[in-house]
Amino acid sequence: MTQQSELPKAILFDVFGTVVDWRGSIIEEGEQVWRQRGLDVDWPAFADAWRGLYQPSMERIRSGEIGFVPLDVLHRSNLDQVLEQFGVADFPDAERVELNRIWHRLKPWPDVVEGLTRLKSKFIIGTLSNGNIALMVNMAKNRGLPWDVILGAEVSRQYKPHPQAYLGSARALDLPPSQCMLTAAHNSDLEAARDTGYQGAFVCRPNEYGPDGQPDLEPSDSFEFKAKSFTDLADQLGCD
Repeated sequence: MTQQSELPKAILFDVFGTVVDWRGSIIEEGEQVWRQRGLDVDWPAFADAWRGLYQPSMERIRSGEIGFVPLDVLHRSNLDQVLEQFGVADFPDAERVELNRIWHRLKPWPDVVEGLTRLKSKFIIGTLSNGNIALMVNMAKNRGLPWDVILGAEVSRQYKPHPQAYLGSARALDLPPSQCMLTAAHNSDLEAARDTGYQGAFVCRPNEYGPDGQPDLEPSDSFEFKAKSFTDLADQLGCD
């Protein structure tokens, strides 16, 4: 564990999977809302297929194949592909626009709001997400996420795990990376952040990918903190 004198000034968070349950949220809204609106599909499979295009779509930007576009744009392009894959290519455009905003409405894990509120009392807290600013702000308003700041891909004009995503977020706070800590449920994200000088906090989310998924259950390296939840992380960091 990091000594008190070495604690970060800012704790930044991966969002999809670490803060919010993207898969469960999409399945729940799909089955309760979108099935009645005419999109009668296997919602667990649909959620997995949509998310499955996430990294490949961002890699086109990380590699320089195309210029930067916000995640909402990538999600919409991926949605169009998945609708065709599931045989519903005739789904109306106006409905696609609203369905794509499901990512703005994702539900946090049960420990998140309490944990963030406690951490906010002692640290700057913010996103370090691939989600665009509008998406993150709407999610925060919808779900009561008490961020101090929205950072990540759109601020840095690059998607994680490109180093610029982490460095640009630290620079926006006028802090050296060593005074920032990333909290994430994904070892690859934490490793990339550590390589730029960040501290790391691993929080396992065993249900992120559903019953057949393969989440990271243990940290791959000696990150500064390992916690069972955001409230556990707040306890370890001495937050009331």
